[in-house]
Amino acid sequence: MYAQFEPELLVEDRGNGIRLVVLNRPDAFNASNERLHDALIEVWSPLGADPEARAVVLTGAGHAFSAGGDMHHLAACRTDVHMRRKEIENARRLVLAMVDFPLPIVAAVNGPAVGLGCSLAALSDIVLIAEGTYMADPHVSAGLTAADGGAPAWPLLMSLLRAKEYLLTGDRIPAAEAVAIGLANRTVPGADLLPEALALAGRLAAQPAHAVRTTKKALNMHLSRAMTGVLEYALAEEFASFDTDDHERIVRRFLTKSGSAG
Repeated sequence: MYAQFEPELLVEDRGNGIRLVVLNRPDAFNASNERLHDALIEVWSPLGADPEARAVVLTGAGHAFSAGGDMHHLAACRTDVHMRRKEIENARRLVLAMVDFPLPIVAAVNGPAVGLGCSLAALSDIVLIAEGTYMADPHVSAGLTAADGGAPAWPLLMSLLRAKEYLLTGDRIPAAEAVAIGLANRTVPGADLLPEALALAGRLAAQPAHAVRTTKKALNMHLSRAMTGVLEYALAEEFASFDTDDHERIVRRFLTKSGSAG
């Protein structure tokens, strides 16, 4: 049922109705290239239709949760408008797929959660984060409009002032601070993170299924209604921001440092 998402995204049956979803590009710190992004969009439908599934744990392979968008892919989106249009549409689809997903998602943030990685965590239902790591949304610092998670969702999780500070600066949010401002539920020692996330998912899976699904849907109606208009505006502006001189300069500087500039 899930083999089509491999190797970029792994889905494991952990028993008792728990499905473990693993972002699996550890050598790239689980940065999202086109194949991983596509898998992250498409995986929620079969998971939601899985008759035995009751809860999902989302985590990253290796030492990162996700480093966000792959910069080489973003560079390609700058020059290939068709690819960019697909990227923006896929960002919309991913946000809506996670908001509409019927089962509870426990994010086990095992390492840095940056950009898209931070959005994946924020769109989950319960977020456990390893001590000593951090979250960040550097869209603005990369010359892009913060669209797929930050601007639409963060003001519901923290104060509007905090959301503005961290989105406009792109500053890292240490694990303890992420908990304090409402971006995560609690910190966990790194060695205990996955076992604790699986145990929590087990508790959710053991709850009455109809009550869990309908309560989650009712709660996410707040998010859906708040995002109306915001998501569309932000995505349209993100599409346009790929053409700005600032974004071109930032991408070129990154690729020059990595030895990949043309």
